[in-house]
Amino acid sequence: MNGQGPLSKQAMAAVVARDIPQGAVVNLGIGQPTLVADHLPADSGVVLHTENGMLNMGPAAKEGEADPDLTNAGKVPVTELPGAAYFHHADSFAMMRGGHLDICVMGAFQVSATGDLANWHTGAPDAIPAVGGAMDLAIGAKKVFVMMTLFTKTGAPKLVPECTYPLTGLRCVDRVYTDQAVFDITPQGLRVAQTFGTTLDELAGRLDMPLLAPEA
Repeated sequence: MNGQGPLSKQAMAAVVARDIPQGAVVNLGIGQPTLVADHLPADSGVVLHTENGMLNMGPAAKEGEADPDLTNAGKVPVTELPGAAYFHHADSFAMMRGGHLDICVMGAFQVSATGDLANWHTGAPDAIPAVGGAMDLAIGAKKVFVMMTLFTKTGAPKLVPECTYPLTGLRCVDRVYTDQAVFDITPQGLRVAQTFGTTLDELAGRLDMPLLAPEA
């Protein structure tokens, strides 16, 4: 499955939105994942949850329609959908930790071949650690999707045999969406579900680890 690529951030968000089941309760993390809200069909029935205490968040607000009291995880003004509800952030975290979220979509600095997640700190001396609710989401959501570019600006892979950055969670990631391919973390190994402008062999060479072909 070799489509045109690499994908833009908006195209990546559209691919993630496509794979979210009808009626799922979903949390979108800071950064690229927030774009997914703009690509969910109006009739999807997907309920978006935010760490700061909102259910049924809508897409990003258009210019001139922003409400300063309505923001997503990245402080971007958003809209509310019919039936939206508001509550204390402690209740929001209780939802996350209690297994009430079907899916969370998060960014990452690194994901290992076994599904370990590193997305809160690079370990650099001048980096500002920002855990937020990532650890709660990693252990609380029924499925964890990661959305990230496959390589850094210097060409280093973000999908690695083992994470070298401080971990957010162990063996918690189910699927990784990147600009060049979608990967499933399986007991048999790292499986390529879909590619964008590249091939399985090219990916295996650049990532320097074995990859399983898409299932027939």
